[in-house]
Amino acid sequence: MQLPSVLLALALALQLPGADLAPTGTLRATFIADNPVQGRVDPQTGAVSGPAPDLARELARRLGVPLAVTPLPSAGAVLESVRTGEADIGFLAYQASRAELVDYADPYLLFGSAYAVRADSSIRRTAEVDRVGVTVGTVTGQSQAIWVGEHITSARIHAIPTVPPNAALAAMLLDGTVDAFAANRSRMEALARDFPAIRVLDDNFMVIGQAIVVAQGERERLDVLNPFLADVRTSGFVQASIDLANIPAVEVAPEP
Repeated sequence: MQLPSVLLALALALQLPGADLAPTGTLRATFIADNPVQGRVDPQTGAVSGPAPDLARELARRLGVPLAVTPLPSAGAVLESVRTGEADIGFLAYQASRAELVDYADPYLLFGSAYAVRADSSIRRTAEVDRVGVTVGTVTGQSQAIWVGEHITSARIHAIPTVPPNAALAAMLLDGTVDAFAANRSRMEALARDFPAIRVLDDNFMVIGQAIVVAQGERERLDVLNPFLADVRTSGFVQASIDLANIPAVEVAPEP
């Protein structure tokens, strides 16, 4: 897939200085297939789009190497692909526990996470979720699940292994399996648009950065990645990618 012209116009012609980000001769990148903040996979063609694939394409272009970008089913799978060397770079939200296993470059965008509840729920704000009698749904291994596990003390946590289709997620909320579901705001707002009996709380329970990760012990790669990310943030490349993908509730990360 060619880089969209609106992004190509923002890309620099200069190649990146050499650091062995692509030891096989191809830059191998992974991202979470069902995370709209990172990217999307066309169900008919398998084509990938969104900020993570756009950044991977531009990085490969500047390195002067081919790109193999692979959507994976979970954050854990992306993490493992980088740790084992099956991928050269991966796209993950920052979490301190993950930073013990891989090295993070600077974030390129920020996204909020929020709770979805039934439209008739008495819960109006995030602070009202953590109370006895409330059940909070999460997806195991996601950054939101990690946050919930670290911060929820009174509510019960109901963790599921994978992200369900919107209809199944809506059913969990509407039949009372969970009273609130924790996920990135973009995903929850899409759910509420599809199911008017569900709404999203106005305030975020956390805001974190999406970043590129590399295997530990290869921090010289960050000396190439961080200037690259600084350029695509300030040039408008990341914002153009966000706009092209029409992702709500995200913004370009500020300079660190």
